[in-house]
Amino acid sequence: MIVTFISQCEKKAIPRTRRVLDAFADRIGDNTWQTVITEEGLIAVKKLLRKTVTKSTAVSCHWIRGRRRSELLWIVGNRNKFNAEGIVSVNTTQKSLHPWKSSHLWQNLELVAIASGIAGLFHDFGKANDLFQAKLNPEIKTEKGYEPYRHEWISLKIFEAFIVDQSDQQWLTQLGNLQASDEGRWLEKLSEMRSRPKLGDTFAYLPQFAQLVAWLIVSHHRLPIYPFFENSPPVLNIHKSGLSKFENLSQYWLSECDVKWNSPNCIKYDWTATEIEKNWMFSHGLPVRSQEWRLKAQLLSKRGCNQIAQIQQLNWLDDPLTMHLSRLMLMMTDHWYSAQNARVELQDQTYQAYANTDNEQKLKQKLDEHNLAVSFYAYIYSRKLPQFIAELPELGGNRILDRGFENGDPQLSEWQDKAVKLCKKLNIRSNECGFFGINMASTGKGKTIANARIMYALSDIEKGTRFSIALGLRTLTAQTGDALKQNLNLDDGDIATIIGSSAIQRLQKAIQKDKSKQEQQRLLVDLEKNEFAMRGSESLEDTEDSFDVDYPDIDPESLLKTWFGKDPKIQKLLHAPILVSTMDYLIPATESLRGGRQIAPILRLLSSDLILDEPDEFGLDDLPALSRLVNWAGMLGAKVLT
Repeated sequence: MIVTFISQCEKKAIPRTRRVLDAFADRIGDNTWQTVITEEGLIAVKKLLRKTVTKSTAVSCHWIRGRRRSELLWIVGNRNKFNAEGIVSVNTTQKSLHPWKSSHLWQNLELVAIASGIAGLFHDFGKANDLFQAKLNPEIKTEKGYEPYRHEWISLKIFEAFIVDQSDQQWLTQLGNLQASDEGRWLEKLSEMRSRPKLGDTFAYLPQFAQLVAWLIVSHHRLPIYPFFENSPPVLNIHKSGLSKFENLSQYWLSECDVKWNSPNCIKYDWTATEIEKNWMFSHGLPVRSQEWRLKAQLLSKRGCNQIAQIQQLNWLDDPLTMHLSRLMLMMTDHWYSAQNARVELQDQTYQAYANTDNEQKLKQKLDEHNLAVSFYAYIYSRKLPQFIAELPELGGNRILDRGFENGDPQLSEWQDKAVKLCKKLNIRSNECGFFGINMASTGKGKTIANARIMYALSDIEKGTRFSIALGLRTLTAQTGDALKQNLNLDDGDIATIIGSSAIQRLQKAIQKDKSKQEQQRLLVDLEKNEFAMRGSESLEDTEDSFDVDYPDIDPESLLKTWFGKDPKIQKLLHAPILVSTMDYLIPATESLRGGRQIAPILRLLSSDLILDEPDEFGLDDLPALSRLVNWAGMLGAKVLT
């Protein structure tokens, strides 16, 4: 075939691209190459270009089909340098409005940044307790690697002691005027706060925005869940439980959720009075003693007060999108900074409490440093979330997805073409309002390819498509990934395949074997006793899963590389335009107790559409989980097809 390459690269990408293209094609202009090449050779060119791709790379490849016709085959790098047909713009215009402000998804982004930032300031205050500090200290041998009350619950109560009986305006202002001496007042109130074991009682004394921050603090590692070893879980039945007394289901749930939902060990084991008291004693003091921490609090106070009008508009616990985006960014930055080396410049040398240890069980990050760093990056990275999504590549210019197979079976192609034609008419509306579709085709009618074509037709023409295909069977997942890669002429950079999550599989096996509730609970809480929990870095544990991934290199300058530089598997899973996975990879977005296991699935749903393939493989017991997944995908702005 005869092909033409057009380069719109910038900076250092220019010589790198020229070296690759000069080796395969004749340069017929400063930024243009042409050659006769085989399909295998063209694949090799694309792979070489992808290996050195950066933000400054932009190369299009056009197939010369005849005297008057050419066809765009692919684009490597920045697709914004070309339109959907690979044509280079001769003029551009700009809007003064920030792109993220025009999307409903990002309208509260500044509040997401502020909420996650303030929650980051307080999220690990509870680690200052004497039991936790003794657990971290390599010179002290402790019999138990866990405490009666988890540090998130203690952090929540300290935050409550700071906020209680203040309005959002008052406590945000007070946040900027804190002194080391305020610690004594907080600790005096803490004894009273301890006597309120239910979240509903805690939230009743907090203003609306403080409730959001409090929820982020208590859930930044795990979602509260009723202990399996208890025999009387609450019944969420409006007729049997008196739910009608409450304004909504959230209020009823908060009235039932108490300390054991977060810290089941407080009732599971016998604790001495001394151990309980040490769990609430702070010999090293709280991070509010740290001048560095207070300086960071002043900055967030100013930002919060500047947004007070918007902050007071809503009950933020009724805004799940803002809640979950805030929690996502807090979890992600906590996970990210826990893996970094300690930074002395962020520490107050007079404050001696620690947050975690390193691989050799040596004390690593100080507690004031860890809290203020997580706060800083939660705020910064939250504001960069739209940029992160925009940098992820889309699949565009795929002839088969657009037009179907040449000389394909008419019985398969005819109905697919009709569906694609209809979806193209719905394109603009679906991108504005969302989409939920059901493919009623029977098995053997090419439904998998049709689903991909439908999503391609619904996608933004200028940007291309990104979607995830979730299946129930491991063998079917591998077959689907291979079939799509071959039939759609995709390379390794266009598709990634994952088969399973080991942690979810272990739990599912326990349930399938009808093990006791105690055994299921043991599987869920054993993580408290592992190496990462002992090091005070539970967030590090969450991504240590075995995934089968084959994928090329990623732009080292991208936010994806910055945020997940030490998690290459997550990088590849988020980067691929098409992801084919078993359902248990995406399900943790709504089901997982462990927060870190939610990070990658949530970001995947946030950045791509969703196809539930072969839903008839699931039973009735799976429907609640699937419904939650569909609800989440819609909340995050994804189109859903099943």
